[in-house]
Amino acid sequence: MAKERKKDLVEAIKQKGKTIEAEMSFFDHIEVLRWHLIRSAVAIVVFTVLSFAYYDFLFDIIIMGPKRPDFWTYQMMCKIGERFNLGPDFCITEIPGKIINTEMAGQFTLQLNSSLLMGITLGFPYLLWEVWRFVKPALHENERKSASGFVFYASMLFLIGVLFGYYIIAPLSVNFLTNYTVSDIIENTITIDSYLSSVATLTLGTGVVFELPIVIYILSKLGIMTPQFMREKRRYAIVLILIIAAIVTPTPDILTMLTVSFPLFLLYEISIGVSGRVNKKRLKEEQEFYAN
Repeated sequence: MAKERKKDLVEAIKQKGKTIEAEMSFFDHIEVLRWHLIRSAVAIVVFTVLSFAYYDFLFDIIIMGPKRPDFWTYQMMCKIGERFNLGPDFCITEIPGKIINTEMAGQFTLQLNSSLLMGITLGFPYLLWEVWRFVKPALHENERKSASGFVFYASMLFLIGVLFGYYIIAPLSVNFLTNYTVSDIIENTITIDSYLSSVATLTLGTGVVFELPIVIYILSKLGIMTPQFMREKRRYAIVLILIIAAIVTPTPDILTMLTVSFPLFLLYEISIGVSGRVNKKRLKEEQEFYAN
């Protein structure tokens, strides 16, 4: 009886030791994650401070760019409209609507918020790199090789999405919304907070949307997404893309709508290809595993 109690006591001590070891390992991971997040936050703060220091350029050239008729997008539209005889409506020469500030600290908070948004945008690639450094040790060797370009591809897709949102989606949306009226007696007077929120949401939102192939890659790796499912839902995706393009285009001209929707179509098809490649590789690995 005494031997059994002694054996149970030894087993309980072993189990307690394993539990303590697991808890220590968990807190070690939390500590590592904390330092990755701290370094990411420091990088974002550095870019935010730089944006704050050079705010004249940030505000006049970048933030207010889509509100100026001499913006690059509007100039290109005028040249294309003249070249292909698309009519005077295609050429945007005036952006109506007055930008105002209605809060006492509005302009100060505007500078802080827009500097922070720029800091997040510029620091996003470094944030991805820190995430990769945290996840990498938990991956197998073959998983590390297959995901070795994660930071590069995710950063490039985000950058392309931000540029597309800033030069295509944002200016077309600003032009559409500032020109849209339900009555001539209502004058569009826009607060600076509303303007900044709209431009930032369209720009950064498009950057996030362009991460679709990365998201599909991860979901396909987990076996959640398949190329068959995406092909079956393609018609719904096409309708959704066309609705988005119709909302942001300034005219009912089909060429303008296709200009906006084409990159989104292409992105969806690329995602199907990514999912198909991952799914094919995963099935091959499963066959090799069961064959052995």
